[in-house]
Amino acid sequence: MELRSADTKGFHNGQEIPLVGLGVWKMADEREAVEAIQIAVDAGYRAIDTAKVYENEEFVGRAIREVDVPRETLTITTKLWNADHGYDETLRAFETSMKKLQLDYLDLYLIHWPVGSYKDSWRAMERLYNEGLVKSIGVSNFHQHHLENLFTTANEKPVIDQIEMHPLLSQKPLRSYLESQDIVHEAWSPLAKGGELLNNPVLKSIAEARDLTVAQVILRWHLNNGSVIIPKSVTPERIRSNIDLFDFDLSAADMEQIDALNEDKRTGSDPDSEEFLAREWK
Repeated sequence: MELRSADTKGFHNGQEIPLVGLGVWKMADEREAVEAIQIAVDAGYRAIDTAKVYENEEFVGRAIREVDVPRETLTITTKLWNADHGYDETLRAFETSMKKLQLDYLDLYLIHWPVGSYKDSWRAMERLYNEGLVKSIGVSNFHQHHLENLFTTANEKPVIDQIEMHPLLSQKPLRSYLESQDIVHEAWSPLAKGGELLNNPVLKSIAEARDLTVAQVILRWHLNNGSVIIPKSVTPERIRSNIDLFDFDLSAADMEQIDALNEDKRTGSDPDSEEFLAREWK
């Protein structure tokens, strides 16, 4: 599969998103976040993914103003937090995020989790989209039944579903459904958490045979599965290597070995779990 670092994934509304973006979850230090984004842009990244709950939208906005590339070449994503669901609440939350980002328009606005009155929130997001304040709207962490529920009242279909996905949680049934609906799947936490995958002997063997990092092997597996990815790092070397994925490929045997690692194991929350559903959001 021949891919290039400049390649993008098309949305059903005619917009597009770079295949590889920088996630900024847990980047709570302003200097660290701004430097990481600047290094990423210099390395070829053109997508930045943040969220209200990350509490770093202001840092992202500052970095966007300081990087030496035109704003229109960047794809900026932020997300509606769980405490802000509702029609009017969504409009207010969007305005707050835009003030923090100091942007005239947003490329991609997502519902972060399928909780509360997310169908009312979606109506507000459709308004923002129709008014041209947002180029595309989508969701995050939606299962198939959440999407089917949303479809009962939606006028616009989400362009993307950002889901936890990695070799321990391959999400094949959900990915197949999204593809059938012409909705892009984007992997958050594409390397999982805690280092378990980075020390996996199967992945280490594939990486060593090709003189790659384990992270590069995992991220290329994602690309070969048609996913958009947003790996997070503040380490310059890792930021650069995480987008250096386009001058090698994995064999069919490699892909099969990685596919076999699936355990349907989450490192984040399942929005259908009793624990998640019982939480109160602030």
